Amino acid sequence: MSRQKLRIGDKTAKLPLIQGGMGVGVSLSGLAGAVAREGGIGIISTAQIGFREPDFAENSKKANLRAMVTELQKARMIAAEPDGTCAGLLGYNIMVATRDYGDYVRTAARACADLIISGAGLPVDLPAYVEGTDTKIAPIVSSEKAARIILKMWDRHYHRTADLLVIESAHAGGHLGFSREALTHLYEKDYDDAYDREIQNIIACVKSYEETYGISIPVIVAGGIMNAAQVRHALSLGADGVQVATPFVTTKECDAALSFKQAYVSARAEDIEIVTSPVGMPARAIHNSFLEKTKKEKESISKCYRCLEKCSPKTAPYCITQALIRAVEGDVENGLIFCGDNAAHLTEITTVPEVIRTLFP
Repeated sequence: MSRQKLRIGDKTAKLPLIQGGMGVGVSLSGLAGAVAREGGIGIISTAQIGFREPDFAENSKKANLRAMVTELQKARMIAAEPDGTCAGLLGYNIMVATRDYGDYVRTAARACADLIISGAGLPVDLPAYVEGTDTKIAPIVSSEKAARIILKMWDRHYHRTADLLVIESAHAGGHLGFSREALTHLYEKDYDDAYDREIQNIIACVKSYEETYGISIPVIVAGGIMNAAQVRHALSLGADGVQVATPFVTTKECDAALSFKQAYVSARAEDIEIVTSPVGMPARAIHNSFLEKTKKEKESISKCYRCLEKCSPKTAPYCITQALIRAVEGDVENGLIFCGDNAAHLTEITTVPEVIRTLFP
């Protein structure tokens, strides 16, 4: 397969590959740096990124903003060749649902991130927070309607457009941009063919803004991609590259604990389910004792870490921050393990270069 480069404005990655952001603590400097070293775009998740900082419990936001800068610095060191060059790029995934979202975006831009990818809501004000910087911005969308809304608002209010756009299908992991009802049709006959047409409609929408602004806006397809055939298919639809997340979890370079990775290796197709997160959004996760318990009773929440804008300790069935931290640190039976629907196909611990060779042989 031709390893075409991915150009985002004046920035270039050797491979048309973005490693999807995974939080809490799954894609930090170790994974993102390794992907960028191979020529892809390594993405650090900012979701409670400072959970290992000593003052996280007292001031999670302060710890998170500080950790954002240090993790990017470490990723750059990992990604750099001996001469200081890097074949790839580095950036952040910042959820729109994050409390104090603008402060996180401004911190990313000040740290000179190459790219910010933003979903879990419509990032309608994202351009305002990066104005005057060279950090590129990319919304995540799941429908043509969402793409049109975002691009129209950015055009109208900020007189600019996206530098890149990510289309995330219902096969993705973590929080999903689909209703529960829509997700019930995911494995029906012709569903993927219908979504292919949605992807092409989104690409056509983006093309109209390319013409208006006289620039190239790469479109990236994400969700369930794990092999070269799927990459070729995405490119055949008109995409410029792919975003891949779940297959990178079971790599030695991934920042999660070994038992977290082993949970993926051990997962069967029937172990992967759609859950409702504390903010009411559908999400995909690996079934475990924690999910069984929280279906029956509300977990006691003694402290709020102010992670998501619409989460309240009074009504949340559990603290999503604590649940994700327990899992990523290795307590996989008492934590929340987000995953994509291709997790059941992962059978061993591998490496970032091996995953990339599977995608781009």
